[in-house]
Amino acid sequence: MNGFPWLSLLILVPLVGAVVVALLPRTSRDLVKQTGVGISLATLALALGAASQYTLGGGMQLEEQHAWVKPLGVHYALGVDGLGLLMVLLTAVLVPLVLVASWRDADEGSTTSFVAWVLALEALSIAVFTATDVFLFYVVFEATLIPAYFLIGGFGRPGRSRAAVKFLVYQLAGGLVMLASVIGLYVVSADAGTPTYLLKELTALDIDPTTQRWLFLGFFIAFAIKAPMFPVHTWLADTTEKATTGTSVLLVCVLDKIGTFGMLRFCLGLFPEASQWATPVVVVLALISIVYGALVAIGQDDVLRLIGLTSLSHFGFIVLGIFVFSSQGGAGAILYMVNHGIGTALLFLVAGFLIRRSGTSLISEMRGIEKITPILAGVFLIAGLAGAGLPGLAPFVSELLVLISAFQHAWWAGAVAVTAIVLAAIYMLWMYQRTMTGPTPVAVEGMADLGRREASVVTPLLVGLLVFGFYPMPLLNVINPYVEQTLTHVGVTDDAPAVSTSEAGHAAEGGQE
Repeated sequence: MNGFPWLSLLILVPLVGAVVVALLPRTSRDLVKQTGVGISLATLALALGAASQYTLGGGMQLEEQHAWVKPLGVHYALGVDGLGLLMVLLTAVLVPLVLVASWRDADEGSTTSFVAWVLALEALSIAVFTATDVFLFYVVFEATLIPAYFLIGGFGRPGRSRAAVKFLVYQLAGGLVMLASVIGLYVVSADAGTPTYLLKELTALDIDPTTQRWLFLGFFIAFAIKAPMFPVHTWLADTTEKATTGTSVLLVCVLDKIGTFGMLRFCLGLFPEASQWATPVVVVLALISIVYGALVAIGQDDVLRLIGLTSLSHFGFIVLGIFVFSSQGGAGAILYMVNHGIGTALLFLVAGFLIRRSGTSLISEMRGIEKITPILAGVFLIAGLAGAGLPGLAPFVSELLVLISAFQHAWWAGAVAVTAIVLAAIYMLWMYQRTMTGPTPVAVEGMADLGRREASVVTPLLVGLLVFGFYPMPLLNVINPYVEQTLTHVGVTDDAPAVSTSEAGHAAEGGQE
């Protein structure tokens, strides 16, 4: 099975599925949604099949390579390592859940368009996470903006068109800056002898420090906008407030991960010296993102805007873990990417169920809901506590690893970052208190609790939060070899011990005591 094109099929199935869905009769809404879910489940099955062929610690695997534009050294080249594999699996898991959760949201516009754009976004996101040619990566990186723009602008609440344009302008600006660095890589490789965009050949080049730094900036700025980080984050809250919750899940839990994925794959992979050179500034920006995102979230009245701003804080943790250059920091950052995807997806989707029932997204207009919908309230509380890093839930382990590495890097970095724990407890618990407790208004006394379809969506995410909260080693076994190889490539000597099974278990158990 080594020659089987797993990754090409993972891209092709949802992409062809998007075309098939677009051709279905627009009047057959249930058929469209059922077809979309079926295609996304087939993609998930392929992703699990690809994962079964992956060998732990084996570097880049399942590789495919074909010449595309020979004069420019461009190839259709795919492959996955531990980082790419986890991002592909996260994408493949979330898309069918989003489609099922958005069963009613899709009826508010063109159902065909919604499902087709979701599948197209899945295909392009997987292409981003598997591309091992820089030019191919850039093409699909920019192509993800097309379905994302139409999902934001075509579905959601009033003001979504403006939010979609703001999103697009920010992302295109970042892509334009990165294009300059992509062209610069061609010049550098051509000067070295043979023009190439293959990642494995570019990483072997000896690029002088000044050139590295300029090229690094082009990539980092684009990824900082995508992630997002302070101060290029302002598109995030507007987008999550106006888009549907399903679209927000895909944007924040999948698309935004391309930013931190790119920092690991390209910034550290291609420009190791420049990455260390930029560390002081990046660490400061990450700390500002952590604290600023949490502080601004506390004052929000719109539940979706609040969740969006919490992700600014969470992405700050991820970037901090990446740029402290330690095994624990790197492992914590990648684990955080996965756990954030699970926990924030659950929070967005449950918030969507709540908004559909109450008819409002304003926290000030909700209260007393837990008395009539105890299951929905319970799931909402668990999702909120996961976002606050409660011990026993998956984000706790990743947050702990990043905080340890931050203190090892500099005491002041850890001291600033740790304040986010208190701030997260404030904005999450206050949000829950204002929406779920207190007297129950007459208008919501007939509100229904979670139905079977909604329960089928939240159950896998709840299981993921609990399982990886108590036993994160299945993920860390995939992550640790990648982190070790990356640090070796960057040339960093890490005295911190690698995360072992017993240590991860003790961290989870210690949080319960």
